[in-house]
Amino acid sequence: MAAPPCPPEVLDQLHQWLPDLRLSNCYGATETTSPVTVMPAHLTHDHLDSVGPPLPVAEVLIMDPQGRELPRGEVGELWLKGPMVVEGYWRNAKATADNFIGGYWRSGDVGYMDAQGLVYVKDRYKDLINRGGYKIYSVEVENCLSEHPDVVEAAVVGTPCPVLGERVHAFVVPRAGSGLSADALQAFCAERLADYKVPETFTLETDPLPRNANGKLLKRHLRERVRPADPKANA
Repeated sequence: MAAPPCPPEVLDQLHQWLPDLRLSNCYGATETTSPVTVMPAHLTHDHLDSVGPPLPVAEVLIMDPQGRELPRGEVGELWLKGPMVVEGYWRNAKATADNFIGGYWRSGDVGYMDAQGLVYVKDRYKDLINRGGYKIYSVEVENCLSEHPDVVEAAVVGTPCPVLGERVHAFVVPRAGSGLSADALQAFCAERLADYKVPETFTLETDPLPRNANGKLLKRHLRERVRPADPKANA
């Protein structure tokens, strides 16, 4: 699946280290076979959090849950169309019918397009956390945690809550020997994020976070770890 762009802090640091290096965010997925948007290199530094405009042969729509196109600046699901987008899933008619509509592929990514036609990818729909009606982009919290010098990697998921629906939980791999604590991480986030986005609970890991053979983070495994046990499972 597609992923949000490289954190702006990373691009900015690379630009400082290698000022002559031409960097560009782009956006695509397995289903698009190649990028759908590409940021022109000369604009990258001024728009570090954007994946750029759609390619001349591509179309990007921002849609609400009812399948209606949203105006510029509003956040919704990215629907993608163009010669780079596949026609469907091999021998899976149901998945094709569910995810391809009118030639557009429903990416499952959350984002928006600004007045200049630049596309911004914020998160995956399934990774969006709803805490008492407040929508939290897990990537934003993960980027914040990754700014801490003693954090090797981080992943944020929603943990079920009977009152708020979900609360923010962070899995963090600290740098070995750093002595990093959950309290220190929480204070670090509180200085940089709105209070409702700050993780309330943490799991500090000694092993790397679970990934598939391609290096993609397997958040479903992390969600399972914070999901309450089914009382019927051992009945």
